[in-house]
Amino acid sequence: MHRWRPAQSIRVKALGLHWRGGKLLAAEVYDDAGHLKGVRPLGGSVNFSEPAEAAVIREFQEELGVQATITGAPLVIENLYSHEGQQGHEVIFLFPLTFPSNNFGDTIHFTEDSGTPCIARWFDLADLDQPGGPELYPSGLKALLTKPKP
Repeated sequence: MHRWRPAQSIRVKALGLHWRGGKLLAAEVYDDAGHLKGVRPLGGSVNFSEPAEAAVIREFQEELGVQATITGAPLVIENLYSHEGQQGHEVIFLFPLTFPSNNFGDTIHFTEDSGTPCIARWFDLADLDQPGGPELYPSGLKALLTKPKP
């Protein structure tokens, strides 16, 4: 099992908000003991001199082999968090996006650039951030996604 730790620097991330049947596509996040602790939309780090929009499209191509299309302006969240006792700090651009019809089932297996195997599924927001259930990362995202539109 791969034991991931946050970088000890501020990271810029670009994640995609992809919906299917009212459910959000998110990758599972595990603790060191192998227990599911949360889920996070797919995407990854923005490279130096790479626009966040290009980064999220690149990440979906690399991870799932699909051409994503951004459908709106991003949400932006500053994420200060702790994972397995180590602090992390990210600025995250969350882009609403779509991708062409595909043959993805309810569970998607893919591999990160580091070689780490990952699992993604579509999650109902009502099932996340509940006692005993997985959290939606970054913290506060569920409140932003369920906030009534003005």
